[in-house]
Amino acid sequence: MSAADVIRIAQAVFTVSDLQASRDFYVNLLGMNVLHEEAGALYLRGVEDREWTLKLEQASSGDEPRVRHLGYRVRDEQSLDALVHLAETQGLPYRWEEELDRPRMLRLQDPFGIPVAFYHQVKTHPWLLQDYHLHRGGGLQRVDHCNVRVPDVKATMDWYAEHLGFRLSEYTVDEQDQWWAAWIQRRGGVHDFALTNGPGPCLHHWAYWMPDIGSIIRTCDILAGARQPERIERGPGRHGVSNAFFLYVRDPDGHRIELYTSDYITVDPDFEPIRWLRDDPRRQTLWGAKTPRSWFEEASPMEAFDGGVQPAVKGKLEGIPVHVI
Repeated sequence: MSAADVIRIAQAVFTVSDLQASRDFYVNLLGMNVLHEEAGALYLRGVEDREWTLKLEQASSGDEPRVRHLGYRVRDEQSLDALVHLAETQGLPYRWEEELDRPRMLRLQDPFGIPVAFYHQVKTHPWLLQDYHLHRGGGLQRVDHCNVRVPDVKATMDWYAEHLGFRLSEYTVDEQDQWWAAWIQRRGGVHDFALTNGPGPCLHHWAYWMPDIGSIIRTCDILAGARQPERIERGPGRHGVSNAFFLYVRDPDGHRIELYTSDYITVDPDFEPIRWLRDDPRRQTLWGAKTPRSWFEEASPMEAFDGGVQPAVKGKLEGIPVHVI
């Protein structure tokens, strides 16, 4: 059977403790657009997204906020069949689900405990890209990537490369050539999916592409004007890895969102993955700025297949880069 043809990262579902507080943050401050709204849930998108890319669900009483799943769009229904075959061959738990605008979605837990969903059929909506009179906040444009903290970066990367066709663009090793991070992709950018070392699986961040650097600076001004500068965790700055200009913000439940622009493409057949040393300060921020310790030590829990939270497991590699504050 042919392998699944994964197109790109496409959606995430977060649970939140206070849906109204989350709406204020994502819609009123960041300027995301409400595509659908129903009791206990908001479906959000950027101005270029033709479908919702972030669903916020009110968490059940007593439950800690978590990531229910990360979702990928696949090329065709045959790709879903291939994923079922993969799950059955490897003994991975899976089931069929549906979401608003997505009538047939395959949910499975990968071998590392990451909850992932795959779908082909989706109802699309007119984009807002050129409806400039409707743009608000920083003008988040489209979903770009996700980053998951895992206890074994190399093993996770190898599985996604072998079975789902992901390609490596950049990676981080230490002086003993042990893998600490990897950036892998399907759509020809730097990454749809990043892997960073640490107890996991946990979501490190969910990222949106921004139209320009000025839009990221404007987001900082908006948060400062709203008297919420504490939402800014890291940046603005420029990464060494990916070359992207970035800002990391935290929502009311601590879910980390990256606003991201100005990386590069990896579609040429002669592209070679870029290697970085873990403690190179230019890797984290090209300008050499130190990174907050929270950026390495805090992340969002992920949902287990049968409910509850997936336990975060420690790997063999412990510690964080030396260039921190």
